[in-house]
Amino acid sequence: MSHFTPDFIQFLRELPANNNREWFLENKKRYEKSVKIPFEQFISEFIEELEKEDNRLKDISAKECIFRINRDVRFSKDKSPYKIQVSALISPTGRKSVHGFGIYIELSGEHVRLYGGAYMPSSEFLQKIREKIYENPKQLEELVTDKKFKENFGEIRGEQNKRIKKPFSEIVEKHPLILNKSFYYFKEYEPEIVLEKDFVKQLIKDFKIIQPLNRFFEEAIN
Repeated sequence: MSHFTPDFIQFLRELPANNNREWFLENKKRYEKSVKIPFEQFISEFIEELEKEDNRLKDISAKECIFRINRDVRFSKDKSPYKIQVSALISPTGRKSVHGFGIYIELSGEHVRLYGGAYMPSSEFLQKIREKIYENPKQLEELVTDKKFKENFGEIRGEQNKRIKKPFSEIVEKHPLILNKSFYYFKEYEPEIVLEKDFVKQLIKDFKIIQPLNRFFEEAIN
């Protein structure tokens, strides 16, 4: 079943041009009915299905994974009070994952994106990831050149260091991903996919494509 109605997409399409407290308060009941509640129900179902693939998620709730729609504008030049998408980070510790690991899902009026990988890991975990890449470069190469991965997620993304110390520098030419400071990848869908009955099934199908690569990065810190 689909948890969403067309007004879910419509609300998120109207929000960028009306990103102010007055409009949001006038449409708060609509937000609750069309966006907040359906999104929480959807994340609950998504977690339930992901748990079948990863039993570490059995004790996490949707509320622990979902990010607030309010923006933190204290240190931003952009003072728009609301995010223009709804999102959640599904991990054993929810959105508070300190490892940079987890399945991140983002729904907006313009797109839907499913992310995986290690986003901005700590310096300690980054060191461990680089050690794993250095020790297993062929394994990573096989994962990123997998046909289904390339067709659906494209490539590993992330800002890179310009230089890196030995012994990692020894394999930069053949394996430049070792320069990365983040290791993430995503698949983008049309926003209308949220209205389809098999939306969660499609996400699970795509999650299975990136599961081996997710495990590669997670194993690095264990």
